[in-house]
Amino acid sequence: MKKSTTGLLLGSALVVGLSGCASSASQSSGMGDTASSDRAWYQSPFVCGLAGGLVGGGIGYATSSDSDEDQGAAIGTTAGATLGALLCAEPNRTPAPEREARDTDGDGVIDANDQCPGTPAGVAVDAVGCPLDSDGDGVPDFQDQCPGTPAGAEVNALGCEEDLVLRDVNFEFDSAKLTMGAEQILADVAEKLRANDNVRVRIEGHTDSVGSEAYNEDLSQRRADSVADYLATQGVDRNRMRTIGYGESQPVATNDTDAGRAENRRVELGEWE
Repeated sequence: MKKSTTGLLLGSALVVGLSGCASSASQSSGMGDTASSDRAWYQSPFVCGLAGGLVGGGIGYATSSDSDEDQGAAIGTTAGATLGALLCAEPNRTPAPEREARDTDGDGVIDANDQCPGTPAGVAVDAVGCPLDSDGDGVPDFQDQCPGTPAGAEVNALGCEEDLVLRDVNFEFDSAKLTMGAEQILADVAEKLRANDNVRVRIEGHTDSVGSEAYNEDLSQRRADSVADYLATQGVDRNRMRTIGYGESQPVATNDTDAGRAENRRVELGEWE
C-alpha cells in the first residue's frame, strides 16, 4: 500500500476515533460530576492522548519521504497526542457566578442559603429566607390577623387567641352598608386571608339592644353578610366564609350607656373549624 493511502486511512481513523471519544466525554460532562466520575476508560485524556500519539505518529511516518521518516513520525506523534488529550479533556466546571447567586423567589436570600424557598413575592423574611414571625406564635406576620400575641400564647390558624373583634368596621346608621373606613380595614384582613388560603373563617354580627330582638338579629346577619361580600370582592373565596347574626344575644358590655352599646355593635372574625 502506498504511504499516501496509509496516511489518509490513519488520518480518518484519528478524526473519527477521537471525535467519538470527545463526543462521549461531552455528553457525560453534561450529566454532572457524578456522571463524569464514571467516564469510560477510553474517554480519559491520557488514553485519548496515547491513541492520538500512536495514530499521529503513523500518519507522520506514512506521509513523510524516505529521508525524513523519523522526523515526520515524531511531529505526528506530538500533534496527535496533543489533539487527542484536548478533545477528551474535562470542561471547566467552575460554577457560573449567576448560578451561585440565583434567588428564585426574589426574597433577597440566594437559593443556596434559603431555608424557605417559594416565599410569596413581597413578604419580609429573616436571614435564612423564612417569613418573619414577630410574635413567635407560629403564624407568619403576613398571615397573622393578631400580631403582637403574648409569648407562649396558644393561637388559632389566624394567629389569634380568640375571635378577633374587627375594630372600626362600622356601618351606616341602621344599615348593613359598610363605611369607607371599614372597607380600608377589611382590605388588610382580606390580604392576610388570601395569604392564608387554607383557613376557613366565621364572621359574626352583633348589635346592641335598641330595637326588637328579631330586627336586631336580622340586622346583624345582614351586616355579617356585608363583610363577607366585601372580602369576596377582595379575592377571598366565599366558600371559605360562614356568616352568623347573633343580634343582641351576646353583649360584651352594658346596654345602659352609649359606650357600652357601641362595644356591643361589632363584627367578630374567628376560625371556622
